[in-house]
Amino acid sequence: MAPRASWKGQLRLSLVSCGVKLFPATSASERISFNQLHKDTHNRINMKAVDPELGLVERSDLVRGYEYEPKQYVIIDDADIEAVRIESNHTMNIEAFVDASEVDVLYQDAPYYLAPDGAMAEETFVVLREALRKSGKVAIARLVLTNRERVVTIGARENGMFVTTLRNPNEVRGTAEYFDNIPVGKPEQEMLDLAQKLIEQKVTTFNPKNYEDRYEQALMAMIREKLKGHNPIIAAAPERGNVINLMDALKASLGEAKPAAKSKAKAAPAPAKESATKVSLKAALEASKASAPKAATKKKA
Repeated sequence: MAPRASWKGQLRLSLVSCGVKLFPATSASERISFNQLHKDTHNRINMKAVDPELGLVERSDLVRGYEYEPKQYVIIDDADIEAVRIESNHTMNIEAFVDASEVDVLYQDAPYYLAPDGAMAEETFVVLREALRKSGKVAIARLVLTNRERVVTIGARENGMFVTTLRNPNEVRGTAEYFDNIPVGKPEQEMLDLAQKLIEQKVTTFNPKNYEDRYEQALMAMIREKLKGHNPIIAAAPERGNVINLMDALKASLGEAKPAAKSKAKAAPAPAKESATKVSLKAALEASKASAPKAATKKKA
């Protein structure tokens, strides 16, 4: 079954545009989840819509309401939502380009894949993708997802593009409340050197397959034992010794630490073959370049 796009529209850079489709890059379907059952019947419990005055109500009778004062609501229907039209409803208009390192990881939210929407869009999509790749930058754009405008970054990834939604600044908490009471002073140089050597011993190439969810695996093993009618196996937690002296602990760790296993690096994807651009696309690119604001020239003395 083909994946369902979360969003469809136009990707636009100045006068150049193409149809694109946005797909979630992650899935939670493989995670273990539990249902709520009645303790005696083991029937699955259904969550019903309840009005405090009328009791159970049909979901078809539910409407959206915005609470503008305590227990005071303004009703918002589908026509109202549809009436709120802005450009990013159907267009990802690239506004700027920045270095990926400039986008603080704290603001990065959900990852998506971006692909061309149909054969007609492929040529322009490939040109924009390769231009992004060669620039070494990520694009900044906006789009409306689930009735909310999101700022996103767009970068080249393999044969397609990679989109990351960004959190709004008011969603990110400041650090003062958490970090202000942490000492600023520098540690002893000898202890710092030992800690740095300990880090160097464990440097490796990151491979997510080496860091699978051990709790989820243990949970699934317990479930399988229960299905067989066996008592779940309870693994003993590793004993932890009391650390008396930080210097001794660092020295002991340095002696016991083993270099992390190096994971095999994947071969870099083959560069996409350059396709001859059509006259219309060339014209759009040239027109975009011509329409870009020119830098002011200095007057001669």
